[in-house]
Amino acid sequence: MQIGLVIFPSRTVQDFANSWRKRLDPRYSAIQPHLTLRAGLQISEEELAVITTQLEQAAATQPPFSIRYDRASTFYPVSQVIYLALEDPQPVIALREALCTGHLAETSTPYVYTPHVTLGQELSPDELHDVHASIRQSAIDFTDRVDRVHLLYQTANGSWTAYQSFLLRG
Repeated sequence: MQIGLVIFPSRTVQDFANSWRKRLDPRYSAIQPHLTLRAGLQISEEELAVITTQLEQAAATQPPFSIRYDRASTFYPVSQVIYLALEDPQPVIALREALCTGHLAETSTPYVYTPHVTLGQELSPDELHDVHASIRQSAIDFTDRVDRVHLLYQTANGSWTAYQSFLLRG
């Protein structure tokens, strides 16, 4: 079973992201806009029980917090991704560090973790720069309250759906 851990933003942020994603993100129909805490991980059914218990316990110690999206940015030239960036990513990074331990720990990643909501990916360099210039003309100022995280699993058709949500209760 393939799983992932995410934060779903508010409907306002999702609507803004989807207005761009529907034409710029080939994964638009596979998953709703989100901030990834733990990217896809292949696990067994036995590990799933351990992970859900671990997440329940860890989420109980984490307090809810607010985040603010204040701009569009890119990962260019490392990858052809354009995304909604956070004014201060540290609270999301701290939450990830608190939750992604044990079976969810990432021992090595090819990139520095940057919490974000993808607006477009797999774009050509020219398209990326054009879209980025266009999005930067939009007023981006969204604030969200993060009070839960979602454990997702990948279905047979490649889409992602929620398995369980965990309230931050610290």
